[in-house]
Amino acid sequence: MKAVLDACVLYPTVLREVLLGAARAGLYQPLWSARILEEWARAAAKLGPAQEALARGESALTRAGFAGAEGAANPALEARLWLPDPADVHVLATAISAGADAIVTFNAKDFPRGALAEEGLARLDPDGFLLGLDRDTVAGVAEAVRAEAERLSGEVQPIRALMKRAGLPRLGKALG
Repeated sequence: MKAVLDACVLYPTVLREVLLGAARAGLYQPLWSARILEEWARAAAKLGPAQEALARGESALTRAGFAGAEGAANPALEARLWLPDPADVHVLATAISAGADAIVTFNAKDFPRGALAEEGLARLDPDGFLLGLDRDTVAGVAEAVRAEAERLSGEVQPIRALMKRAGLPRLGKALG
């Protein structure tokens, strides 16, 4: 399966690490565009220059770790597409250009299922997406992310609470 990761699922660190960990484990092929990665950095910038710099560094590492994941949307394709928020058309165009099966996003209202289905794409929330993958592998990835969060914070990080904070409440419940 090939899935475009929208900026809103790349920005929260724990969520990104679980999604990318599942990709590293071979459960799916992640895709994005330079514009999606730039949106991630701009979202982080709202928390200050240090967060923007950190996001740009993490974005560069993400790019390096997934050669071939970054694509570009064809401008002519973008011109023919419609979504409720024109600023999201580039995500749909990237998915079509890359031959993706789905767009993983929290942004349901701006990616109507009907508009995506016309292009042969599904819209998946990250919780449902991860629950649809191999459970044992996802559990191992989530545990590794939990252990790293615990190491970095110096505090106990129960899996269910950590996944809930990351926007993955159903996964946290399934794993807790």
